[in-house]
Amino acid sequence: MKLLLDTHLLLWAAADSERLSAAARRLIADTDNERFFSAASLWELAIKRALGREDFQVDVSDLHDGLLNNSYSELPVRSAHAICVMSLPAIHKDPFDRILVAQAMVEGMTLLTADPLVAQYLGPVRKM
Repeated sequence: MKLLLDTHLLLWAAADSERLSAAARRLIADTDNERFFSAASLWELAIKRALGREDFQVDVSDLHDGLLNNSYSELPVRSAHAICVMSLPAIHKDPFDRILVAQAMVEGMTLLTADPLVAQYLGPVRKM
């Protein structure tokens, strides 16, 4: 299975946080699964860090390198992803979460999320 982690799960997995559920840990650790992170997540983290958000004080460059060094693949944002956003219902207003849902749909990935609003989207989204 191809797994796309949302921004929070990505941070929790990278930090080996206790906030990461056991189910998410199992999926992420399963070597049969391919793990992906979106460039949109790093963009979101960079913006929130620049705004001084206390909960987003990660060094984005270090996170990027660490993910690549731990067998995650980077998923760029493509035009097809942006176009897919138009077809999404207005469940969630956050543009970063909406692009992650669209990316999962277009790429045939399963989006892992801790966000109950994101989990309401039909398709390849699993709340962890």
